[in-house]
Amino acid sequence: MEATVAPSPVELSFRSAMRRYASSVTIVTASDHDRRHGMTMTAVSSLSMSPPSMIICVNQSTLLNDILHAGREFCVNVLRHDQADLCSAFSGGVPAHERFTDQHWQNCKDGLPYLRDAQSVIVCKKAAAIPYATHTIFIGTVVDVFLENDVKPLLYRNAAFC
Repeated sequence: MEATVAPSPVELSFRSAMRRYASSVTIVTASDHDRRHGMTMTAVSSLSMSPPSMIICVNQSTLLNDILHAGREFCVNVLRHDQADLCSAFSGGVPAHERFTDQHWQNCKDGLPYLRDAQSVIVCKKAAAIPYATHTIFIGTVVDVFLENDVKPLLYRNAAFC
C-alpha cells in the first residue's frame, strides 16, 4: 500500500491562491469516432491570436484525456450564467453515456458534440499534447467559433459560482 504524502505549504498556499482566481466555466468535449465525452473545466485559456489557439489542461487519469489523445478535435463550450446545472452533470453527477441526451447538444459534421446555446463555442483542431506532472496540456488551433449575443458567462471562484 502506497503512503499518502501530505501537501507541502507551497502546494496548500497555491491551492488557496487559485481559489481566489475567478474563471469562466466550460465544458470541454471530444470524440474519437467510437467514444465521445465531456467534462466541466476551468483550466482553459486562449494561447494566441495568430494563429487563434487555445490550451486546455486535462488530468491524465480521465477518460477525456484518453479521448483527446485519440481524437483530432475538441470543443470548448463556455457556459452562460444560467447553465450551472450542466456543471454538475459533466462533473460526474450524470453517467458519461447519458450526458449528451439533452436537446441542447448537437454534433459537428464529424460527431464532435457542442452545446448549441452556450455563451460561446470554440472548436479546435488538436495541434499538440504535452504531458506535465499529473496533466496533459492540449493545444488546439481554432477552426470555428459560435457566439451568443448576450455576454453573461458562468464564473467560478472559491469553490462556488459567482
